Amino acid sequence: MQKKSTTLESNVRSYCRTFPVEFTTARGAELIAADGRIFIDFFAGAGTLNYGHNNPKAKERLLSYIEQDGIMHSLDMATSAKSEFMHVFAETILKPRKLEYKMQFTGPTGTNAVEAALKLARKATRRSNVIAFTGAYHGHTLGALAVTSNEYYHNEFYGAQHNVTRLPYDNFCDGVDSAALLEKMIVEPGSGLTKPAAVILETIQCEGGVNLASREWLQAVSRVCKENDIVLIVDDIQVGNGRTGSFFSFEEAEITPDIVCLSKALGGGLPIALLLLRPDLDVWSPGEHTGTFRGNNLAFVAATALLEYWQDDTFSSQILSKGAYVTERLAQLAQQHTNIVRGYRGRGLIHGLELDCGDSALNALNYAFSKGVVIERAGARGEVLKLIPPLLIPDEQLEAGLNILEAAVEHVCQVKSANLRMLS
Repeated sequence: MQKKSTTLESNVRSYCRTFPVEFTTARGAELIAADGRIFIDFFAGAGTLNYGHNNPKAKERLLSYIEQDGIMHSLDMATSAKSEFMHVFAETILKPRKLEYKMQFTGPTGTNAVEAALKLARKATRRSNVIAFTGAYHGHTLGALAVTSNEYYHNEFYGAQHNVTRLPYDNFCDGVDSAALLEKMIVEPGSGLTKPAAVILETIQCEGGVNLASREWLQAVSRVCKENDIVLIVDDIQVGNGRTGSFFSFEEAEITPDIVCLSKALGGGLPIALLLLRPDLDVWSPGEHTGTFRGNNLAFVAATALLEYWQDDTFSSQILSKGAYVTERLAQLAQQHTNIVRGYRGRGLIHGLELDCGDSALNALNYAFSKGVVIERAGARGEVLKLIPPLLIPDEQLEAGLNILEAAVEHVCQVKSANLRMLS
């Protein structure tokens, strides 16, 4: 079946090439293939399945909603599903954090949220330039692609980088304070930089190689934006929804973005994208930014059910505890294999293990997959193994997956040693 289907599908398909099996069912942190093999999921739908596959809270609520003939499609009309989600989100997430945001539902994926954020910032400020950073990933539609840095995704025919200025991300250049550089470029009349409408950033660049911005850098960038009337957009699409331990990834830095982009895990596997925006930035006219699927009622139902995990600090504490265990294991791995491991980094349950080259990471990925772990590569050269398991992964499965990852790194080391012996 899989072989036949690949002859029908476009060459643009990618993940089915990396993981060449046909999956049929999934639950929790497990993917089950058609041949019965069970895989531990350290990929989680690129961060979409924070709450696991077929989460029971969401599943029960969805089945009940469908059984009662709940509204499926509604554009942006008022529905009970949407109203309940907005109320619960405000009470559970926004109010406890003293955040005063309005909500805008965009097209159903993260790139749609980014497009809306950029468009709104430009409209509100009546300026067009946007500051983006090295290593950034924000999506593939043309506006979002313009602020995405990976050259693999760009083509001169797209015309995709107009009105975007790219500056170094935190620690991109050794010894360079890129927040100070940002400020200098903005306030210095001779810099040649047009005053931007917005600065867009990820607090942790996942696709860029799990690059963590420091608290100090994020606070400095936030201050520069505030002092110069520039809209600060935080793309929390992959590391929001609890991935770092807190619901929003920027909470640890104690900053308040003007616009926040959310998607991926918000709907528990169902497509939904949301902008949180400072009320005075809500300068849209009715219907000025629209989309057929900006009101996914099934996703509203699932998202409302999943917000129950955030009613107290228990869930956050569990994420941080699991994350500490991953950090401990990666530190041991780095210490044991200094010849191949170049570093490790992470927060909560987003971690990166940097190997010496992309080929080593690919070989480790393939070995791990052969032993039953699904894991992805990241980084400009594909040299980072990115660990993003479901946040609810049981401890025993997390340990088992890390054991396989350790074996994969050891396998790559053995292959490299064997190759060196042959050359000598």
